[in-house]
Amino acid sequence: MLREGGHDVVGVFMRHGQEGESNVDATTCNRQGCCSAADAADARRVAQMLDIPFYAVNFEKEFQTIIDHFVSEYTAGRTPNPCIQCNTLIKFGRLFEYADSIGAKYVATGHYARLVETEGEETALCRGLDDAKDQSYVLFVIRREFLPRLMFPVGEYRKPEIRRIAERLGLRVADKRDSQEICFVPERNHAAFVRSKRGDIDTSGDIVDTKGQVLGHHDGFERFTVGQRKGIGIAMGEPCYVVRIEAQTRWVVIGPKEELAVSRLTANETNWLTDPGGAISCEVKIRYRSPAVEGTVQILPGNRFEAELCRPCWGVAPGQAAVCYRGDRVLGGGWIE
Repeated sequence: MLREGGHDVVGVFMRHGQEGESNVDATTCNRQGCCSAADAADARRVAQMLDIPFYAVNFEKEFQTIIDHFVSEYTAGRTPNPCIQCNTLIKFGRLFEYADSIGAKYVATGHYARLVETEGEETALCRGLDDAKDQSYVLFVIRREFLPRLMFPVGEYRKPEIRRIAERLGLRVADKRDSQEICFVPERNHAAFVRSKRGDIDTSGDIVDTKGQVLGHHDGFERFTVGQRKGIGIAMGEPCYVVRIEAQTRWVVIGPKEELAVSRLTANETNWLTDPGGAISCEVKIRYRSPAVEGTVQILPGNRFEAELCRPCWGVAPGQAAVCYRGDRVLGGGWIE
Protein backbone atom coordinates (compact mmCIF):
# COMPACT_ATOMS: atom_id res chain seq x y z
CA MET A 1 0.00 0.00 0.00
CA LEU A 2 2.85 2.38 0.81
CA ARG A 3 4.64 1.54 -2.42
CA GLU A 4 1.46 2.05 -4.43
CA GLY A 5 1.23 5.44 -2.75
CA GLY A 6 4.62 6.40 -4.17
CA HIS A 7 6.76 5.99 -1.05
CA ASP A 8 10.32 4.68 -0.93
CA VAL A 9 9.90 1.79 1.52
CA VAL A 10 12.37 -0.02 3.78
CA GLY A 11 11.24 -3.14 5.65
CA VAL A 12 12.35 -3.57 9.26
CA PHE A 13 11.87 -6.60 11.52
CA MET A 14 12.56 -6.37 15.24
CA ARG A 15 14.45 -9.28 16.78
CA HIS A 16 14.15 -9.73 20.54
CA GLY A 17 16.57 -12.66 20.95
CA GLN A 18 14.38 -14.64 23.34
CA GLU A 19 14.34 -18.43 23.58
CA GLY A 20 11.47 -20.30 22.03
CA GLU A 21 11.62 -18.73 18.60
CA SER A 22 10.67 -21.44 16.17
CA ASN A 23 11.75 -22.10 12.60
CA VAL A 24 8.44 -23.73 11.73
CA ASP A 25 6.09 -22.13 9.25
CA ALA A 26 4.27 -19.31 11.04
CA THR A 27 1.25 -19.77 8.76
CA THR A 28 0.62 -23.25 10.15
CA CYS A 29 2.17 -23.41 13.64
CA ASN A 30 0.02 -23.24 16.77
CA ARG A 31 1.92 -20.31 18.20
CA GLN A 32 0.27 -16.97 17.42
CA GLY A 33 3.22 -14.66 17.91
CA CYS A 34 4.53 -11.63 16.07
CA CYS A 35 8.32 -11.74 16.31
CA SER A 36 9.48 -15.35 16.03
CA ALA A 37 12.04 -16.66 13.54
CA ALA A 38 9.16 -17.91 11.39
CA ASP A 39 7.61 -14.45 11.43
CA ALA A 40 10.95 -12.98 10.38
CA ALA A 41 11.08 -15.41 7.47
CA ASP A 42 7.57 -14.37 6.43
CA ALA A 43 8.56 -10.70 6.57
CA ARG A 44 11.70 -11.32 4.52
CA ARG A 45 9.74 -13.17 1.82
CA VAL A 46 7.24 -10.29 1.59
CA ALA A 47 10.10 -7.80 1.23
CA GLN A 48 11.62 -9.94 -1.55
CA MET A 49 8.30 -10.06 -3.40
CA LEU A 50 7.99 -6.27 -3.14
CA ASP A 51 11.65 -5.80 -4.03
CA ILE A 52 12.34 -3.54 -1.05
CA PRO A 53 15.34 -3.51 1.34
CA PHE A 54 14.86 -5.62 4.46
CA TYR A 55 16.70 -5.33 7.78
CA ALA A 56 16.38 -7.43 10.93
CA VAL A 57 17.33 -5.15 13.82
CA ASN A 58 18.48 -6.55 17.15
CA PHE A 59 16.59 -4.97 20.06
CA GLU A 60 17.47 -7.72 22.56
CA LYS A 61 18.72 -5.31 25.23
CA GLU A 62 15.56 -3.19 25.10
CA PHE A 63 13.37 -6.27 25.05
CA GLN A 64 15.02 -7.58 28.19
CA THR A 65 13.90 -4.38 29.92
CA ILE A 66 10.31 -5.19 28.91
CA ILE A 67 10.62 -8.73 30.28
CA ASP A 68 12.13 -7.51 33.55
CA HIS A 69 9.23 -5.05 33.95
CA PHE A 70 6.71 -7.83 33.19
CA VAL A 71 8.17 -10.07 35.88
CA SER A 72 8.54 -7.31 38.49
CA GLU A 73 4.95 -6.12 37.97
CA TYR A 74 3.48 -9.60 38.48
CA THR A 75 5.75 -10.11 41.48
CA ALA A 76 4.32 -6.88 42.92
CA GLY A 77 0.74 -8.14 42.50
CA ARG A 78 0.01 -6.02 39.44
CA THR A 79 -1.12 -6.93 35.90
CA PRO A 80 1.27 -5.51 33.28
CA ASN A 81 0.69 -4.94 29.57
CA PRO A 82 4.01 -5.75 27.85
CA CYS A 83 2.67 -4.92 24.37
CA ILE A 84 2.20 -1.28 25.40
CA GLN A 85 5.64 -1.29 27.00
CA CYS A 86 7.03 -2.58 23.70
CA ASN A 87 5.31 0.30 21.90
CA THR A 88 6.86 2.76 24.35
CA LEU A 89 10.40 1.49 24.24
CA ILE A 90 10.83 -0.13 20.84
CA LYS A 91 8.18 0.42 18.16
CA PHE A 92 7.77 4.11 18.85
CA GLY A 93 11.11 4.64 20.57
CA ARG A 94 14.14 2.87 19.15
CA LEU A 95 12.44 2.41 15.78
CA PHE A 96 12.35 6.19 15.33
CA GLU A 97 16.04 6.32 16.16
CA TYR A 98 16.64 3.71 13.49
CA ALA A 99 14.52 5.68 11.01
CA ASP A 100 16.62 8.76 11.71
CA SER A 101 19.83 6.80 11.18
CA ILE A 102 18.82 5.84 7.64
CA GLY A 103 17.21 9.19 6.81
CA ALA A 104 13.61 7.94 6.82
CA LYS A 105 10.93 10.60 7.23
CA TYR A 106 8.14 8.30 8.42
CA VAL A 107 7.63 5.17 10.50
CA ALA A 108 4.72 3.01 9.31
CA THR A 109 3.23 0.06 11.20
CA GLY A 110 0.29 -2.28 10.72
CA HIS A 111 -1.70 -1.06 13.72
CA TYR A 112 -5.44 -0.64 13.27
CA ALA A 113 -5.62 3.04 14.17
CA ARG A 114 -5.94 6.31 12.25
CA LEU A 115 -4.11 9.62 12.17
CA VAL A 116 -6.34 12.60 11.43
CA GLU A 117 -5.33 16.21 10.82
CA THR A 118 -7.39 18.59 12.97
CA GLU A 119 -8.51 22.11 12.08
CA GLY A 120 -5.63 23.47 14.16
CA GLU A 121 -3.20 21.48 11.97
CA GLU A 122 -2.56 19.07 14.82
CA THR A 123 -2.24 15.34 14.19
CA ALA A 124 -4.82 13.38 16.20
CA LEU A 125 -4.60 9.68 17.03
CA CYS A 126 -8.02 8.07 16.45
CA ARG A 127 -9.65 4.67 16.59
CA GLY A 128 -9.26 2.37 13.61
CA LEU A 129 -12.20 1.95 11.26
CA ASP A 130 -12.58 -1.71 12.27
CA ASP A 131 -14.08 -1.64 15.78
CA ALA A 132 -13.26 -5.32 16.27
CA LYS A 133 -9.55 -4.74 15.59
CA ASP A 134 -9.04 -1.17 16.84
CA GLN A 135 -5.63 -0.86 18.53
CA SER A 136 -5.67 2.81 19.52
CA TYR A 137 -5.79 1.80 23.22
CA VAL A 138 -2.24 0.38 23.10
CA LEU A 139 -0.90 3.45 21.30
CA PHE A 140 -1.57 6.12 23.93
CA VAL A 141 2.12 6.03 24.91
CA ILE A 142 3.34 7.47 21.59
CA ARG A 143 5.18 10.74 22.07
CA ARG A 144 3.09 13.59 20.79
CA GLU A 145 5.84 15.00 18.59
CA PHE A 146 6.06 11.67 16.72
CA LEU A 147 2.45 11.69 15.51
CA PRO A 148 3.14 13.75 12.33
CA ARG A 149 5.83 11.21 11.35
CA LEU A 150 3.66 8.12 11.78
CA MET A 151 1.66 6.22 9.18
CA PHE A 152 -1.01 3.57 9.88
CA PRO A 153 -2.00 2.47 6.36
CA VAL A 154 -4.41 -0.31 7.41
CA GLY A 155 -6.33 1.81 9.92
CA GLU A 156 -8.81 2.97 7.26
CA TYR A 157 -9.74 -0.64 6.43
CA ARG A 158 -11.40 -3.61 8.09
CA LYS A 159 -9.33 -6.75 8.63
CA PRO A 160 -11.12 -8.88 5.98
CA GLU A 161 -10.37 -6.16 3.41
CA ILE A 162 -6.68 -6.25 4.30
CA ARG A 163 -6.63 -10.03 3.91
CA ARG A 164 -8.24 -9.72 0.48
CA ILE A 165 -5.62 -7.15 -0.57
CA ALA A 166 -2.83 -9.47 0.61
CA GLU A 167 -4.42 -12.37 -1.26
CA ARG A 168 -4.69 -10.28 -4.45
CA LEU A 169 -0.97 -9.47 -4.16
CA GLY A 170 -0.14 -13.17 -3.78
CA LEU A 171 1.24 -12.83 -0.25
CA ARG A 172 1.38 -16.20 1.54
CA VAL A 173 0.59 -14.47 4.85
CA ALA A 174 -2.89 -13.46 3.63
CA ASP A 175 -4.52 -16.16 5.79
CA LYS A 176 -2.02 -16.04 8.65
CA ARG A 177 -3.72 -16.08 12.03
CA ASP A 178 -3.80 -12.94 14.16
CA SER A 179 -1.08 -12.34 16.73
CA GLN A 180 -2.77 -12.75 20.12
CA GLU A 181 -0.15 -14.10 22.51
CA ILE A 182 2.57 -12.39 24.50
CA CYS A 183 5.46 -13.19 22.18
CA PHE A 184 7.99 -14.12 24.89
CA VAL A 185 5.66 -16.26 27.06
CA PRO A 186 5.63 -19.96 26.07
CA GLU A 187 2.31 -21.80 25.85
CA ARG A 188 0.33 -18.80 27.12
CA ASN A 189 1.49 -19.67 30.66
CA HIS A 190 2.56 -16.31 32.06
CA ALA A 191 2.63 -17.59 35.66
CA ALA A 192 5.18 -20.31 34.84
CA PHE A 193 7.24 -17.76 32.95
CA VAL A 194 7.24 -15.34 35.89
CA ARG A 195 8.25 -18.12 38.28
CA SER A 196 11.15 -19.09 36.04
CA LYS A 197 12.46 -15.49 36.15
CA ARG A 198 11.64 -14.18 39.62
CA GLY A 199 14.31 -15.99 41.60
CA ASP A 200 13.62 -17.02 45.21
CA ILE A 201 10.68 -14.67 45.83
CA ASP A 202 7.81 -16.51 47.54
CA THR A 203 4.40 -15.36 46.32
CA SER A 204 2.29 -18.19 47.78
CA GLY A 205 -0.33 -17.35 50.37
CA ASP A 206 -4.00 -17.39 51.30
CA ILE A 207 -7.16 -16.90 49.34
CA VAL A 208 -9.51 -14.82 51.49
CA ASP A 209 -12.89 -13.14 51.20
CA THR A 210 -13.33 -9.38 51.47
CA LYS A 211 -13.69 -9.70 55.27
CA GLY A 212 -10.34 -11.44 55.57
CA GLN A 213 -11.69 -14.95 56.21
CA VAL A 214 -9.29 -17.59 54.88
CA LEU A 215 -10.94 -19.76 52.23
CA GLY A 216 -7.97 -21.64 50.84
CA HIS A 217 -4.36 -21.47 49.73
CA HIS A 218 -2.66 -20.50 46.47
CA ASP A 219 0.80 -21.33 45.17
CA GLY A 220 1.56 -17.87 43.81
CA PHE A 221 -0.46 -14.68 43.25
CA GLU A 222 1.09 -14.21 39.82
CA ARG A 223 -1.56 -16.72 38.64
CA PHE A 224 -4.29 -14.16 39.31
CA THR A 225 -5.51 -10.83 38.03
CA VAL A 226 -8.29 -8.53 39.20
CA GLY A 227 -11.59 -9.55 37.62
CA GLN A 228 -10.55 -13.17 37.10
CA ARG A 229 -13.29 -15.77 37.60
CA LYS A 230 -11.95 -19.06 36.23
CA GLY A 231 -9.15 -21.05 37.81
CA ILE A 232 -9.47 -19.64 41.35
CA GLY A 233 -9.97 -23.10 42.82
CA ILE A 234 -12.52 -22.12 45.47
CA ALA A 235 -16.16 -23.30 45.43
CA MET A 236 -18.41 -20.62 46.98
CA GLY A 237 -21.84 -21.66 45.71
CA GLU A 238 -21.96 -18.51 43.56
CA PRO A 239 -19.66 -16.96 40.95
CA CYS A 240 -16.67 -15.34 42.62
CA TYR A 241 -14.03 -13.04 41.21
CA VAL A 242 -10.59 -11.80 42.19
CA VAL A 243 -11.30 -8.43 43.80
CA ARG A 244 -7.72 -7.45 44.58
CA ILE A 245 -4.23 -8.83 45.11
CA GLU A 246 -2.26 -7.78 48.19
CA ALA A 247 1.42 -8.39 47.57
CA GLN A 248 2.53 -7.57 51.12
CA THR A 249 0.24 -10.11 52.79
CA ARG A 250 0.26 -12.37 49.71
CA TRP A 251 -3.52 -12.47 49.88
CA VAL A 252 -5.72 -13.06 46.87
CA VAL A 253 -9.03 -11.47 47.85
CA ILE A 254 -12.15 -12.85 46.17
CA GLY A 255 -15.82 -11.89 46.27
CA PRO A 256 -19.05 -11.61 44.25
CA LYS A 257 -19.18 -9.43 41.15
CA GLU A 258 -20.62 -6.42 43.00
CA GLU A 259 -17.41 -6.30 45.08
CA LEU A 260 -15.52 -5.59 41.85
CA ALA A 261 -17.40 -2.38 41.08
CA VAL A 262 -15.07 0.62 40.76
CA SER A 263 -16.19 4.17 40.03
CA ARG A 264 -12.91 5.98 40.65
CA LEU A 265 -9.32 5.27 39.76
CA THR A 266 -5.96 7.02 39.71
CA ALA A 267 -3.26 6.60 37.09
CA ASN A 268 0.40 7.60 36.89
CA GLU A 269 3.13 7.97 34.25
CA THR A 270 0.63 9.75 32.03
CA ASN A 271 1.16 10.65 28.38
CA TRP A 272 -1.03 13.25 26.69
CA LEU A 273 -1.48 13.60 22.94
CA THR A 274 -3.30 16.91 23.31
CA ASP A 275 -3.38 19.60 26.00
CA PRO A 276 -5.66 18.19 28.73
CA GLY A 277 -6.08 21.33 30.85
CA GLY A 278 -7.24 20.86 34.44
CA ALA A 279 -10.35 18.68 34.19
CA ILE A 280 -11.79 17.01 31.09
CA SER A 281 -15.03 15.23 30.25
CA CYS A 282 -14.20 12.14 28.24
CA GLU A 283 -14.59 8.38 27.99
CA VAL A 284 -12.16 6.13 29.87
CA LYS A 285 -11.14 2.66 28.68
CA ILE A 286 -9.60 0.43 31.35
CA ARG A 287 -8.73 -2.66 29.26
CA TYR A 288 -8.19 -3.42 25.60
CA ARG A 289 -11.43 -5.41 25.31
CA SER A 290 -13.50 -3.26 27.69
CA PRO A 291 -15.87 -0.56 26.41
CA ALA A 292 -14.99 3.04 27.21
CA VAL A 293 -17.04 4.60 30.05
CA GLU A 294 -17.98 8.26 30.33
CA GLY A 295 -16.35 10.16 33.15
CA THR A 296 -14.44 13.18 34.33
CA VAL A 297 -10.66 13.20 34.50
CA GLN A 298 -8.85 15.56 36.88
CA ILE A 299 -5.18 16.23 36.19
CA LEU A 300 -3.04 15.75 39.32
CA PRO A 301 0.53 16.78 40.14
CA GLY A 302 3.32 14.30 39.55
CA ASN A 303 2.23 13.18 36.08
CA ARG A 304 -0.97 11.58 37.39
CA PHE A 305 -4.73 11.84 36.95
CA GLU A 306 -7.88 10.77 38.73
CA ALA A 307 -10.90 9.50 36.81
CA GLU A 308 -14.43 9.67 38.19
CA LEU A 309 -16.59 7.27 36.16
CA CYS A 310 -20.28 7.80 35.46
CA ARG A 311 -20.99 4.10 36.00
CA PRO A 312 -19.01 1.35 37.70
CA CYS A 313 -16.41 -0.71 35.88
CA TRP A 314 -15.45 -4.29 36.70
CA GLY A 315 -11.92 -5.67 36.56
CA VAL A 316 -9.98 -2.42 37.05
CA ALA A 317 -6.51 -3.87 37.58
CA PRO A 318 -3.45 -1.98 38.82
CA GLY A 319 -0.76 -2.15 36.14
CA GLN A 320 -3.19 -1.93 33.24
CA ALA A 321 -3.65 1.22 31.15
CA ALA A 322 -6.47 3.76 31.55
CA VAL A 323 -6.88 5.55 28.21
CA CYS A 324 -8.94 8.69 27.70
CA TYR A 325 -11.01 9.25 24.55
CA ARG A 326 -13.24 11.95 23.18
CA GLY A 327 -15.28 10.19 20.57
CA ASP A 328 -12.80 8.43 18.30
CA ARG A 329 -9.83 10.55 19.38
CA VAL A 330 -7.25 9.38 21.92
CA LEU A 331 -6.50 12.20 24.35
CA GLY A 332 -3.90 10.34 26.40
CA GLY A 333 -3.67 7.89 29.25
CA GLY A 334 -1.70 6.47 32.13
CA TRP A 335 -1.07 3.35 34.21
CA ILE A 336 -3.67 2.40 36.80
CA GLU A 337 -2.45 2.73 40.38
